[in-house]
Amino acid sequence: MQVNTTTSTANPAFSVESRNGRPDFELAAALQKVSPPVQAKAQKTATDFEGMFLNSMFAQMTSGLKGEGPFGDTPGTGVWRSMLTEQYSKNFASAGGVGVARDVYRTLIIQQAKTTLRTA
Repeated sequence: MQVNTTTSTANPAFSVESRNGRPDFELAAALQKVSPPVQAKAQKTATDFEGMFLNSMFAQMTSGLKGEGPFGDTPGTGVWRSMLTEQYSKNFASAGGVGVARDVYRTLIIQQAKTTLRTA
């Protein structure tokens, strides 16, 4: 059986070989049953989820910062810091993130393939 090593887009974070460096036959089979638009939507959803997860992590990481820093110690510091952490999280997620999106994507595709089988 030949395994398609990438999905409809060329993002290596969503490749079929992403399970411990070995082919993920379950994901490969599920990808055969799920249309490319659904795969793209699942990738976006997974990346957005990882962005929210990272934003929460970064917000917790910077919540205790007080005093002088890149924004000084003004009333608007919290707002600017939250916008900075949001941009950090989006950039981290779109650059491949920490691996959360890959597992979310895999789960979404496998669930979608199972749903497709039930309705067919």
